[in-house]
Amino acid sequence: MAQQHAHERTLVIIKPDGIQRSLIGEIIKRYERVGLKLTALKLVVPSEDMARAHYMVGGEEWLEEIGRKASTAYEKRGEKSPYKTNRENGLAVLDANAKYLSASAVVVMVWEGSHAIGVVRKITGGTEPLASDVGTIRGDFTIDSYPLADAGGRSIRNLIHASGSQDEADKEIALWFKDNEIYKYRLIQEQVIYDVNLDGLLE
Repeated sequence: MAQQHAHERTLVIIKPDGIQRSLIGEIIKRYERVGLKLTALKLVVPSEDMARAHYMVGGEEWLEEIGRKASTAYEKRGEKSPYKTNRENGLAVLDANAKYLSASAVVVMVWEGSHAIGVVRKITGGTEPLASDVGTIRGDFTIDSYPLADAGGRSIRNLIHASGSQDEADKEIALWFKDNEIYKYRLIQEQVIYDVNLDGLLE
């Protein structure tokens, strides 16, 4: 079996709106049918502190970057950000995201497979559902937008969190799961996806 990239892992969280919309099965199906393997899953109600820790795995750099993106989004709409600095804007996003993620139960998962991080993000769609392509989870199942979220002073409701990089995935997985909660097992379909010669398929 060709092993390059086959065991890449990523973290996915179905957020409270995804749970309340009864989309757990549909979301899992999207990742499963592309050939990714589910290696860990739990249903939890995170504390606000846990939610903050989740978003802050990127540290101050994340705060600055998310604040910059938020400021840019205001500018694109012809509006002025109500915050003086990118960090202040980032802190406002952090507060809103932590409140949102800790509002109710969430499903936390680890998915494994070739290029898992990129594949999951492609299937999930862009951060803003309104701008997400048809065929992605966010594009198909929700219609929220940055203007609506900003007008309500809340986080954008986009159903899912998916790790954005290998470093982010490693830190997030370690935050949510112990090593013995992540299972190693073989799926028959892995032979079709990864084996070089498809040996043994014929009787």
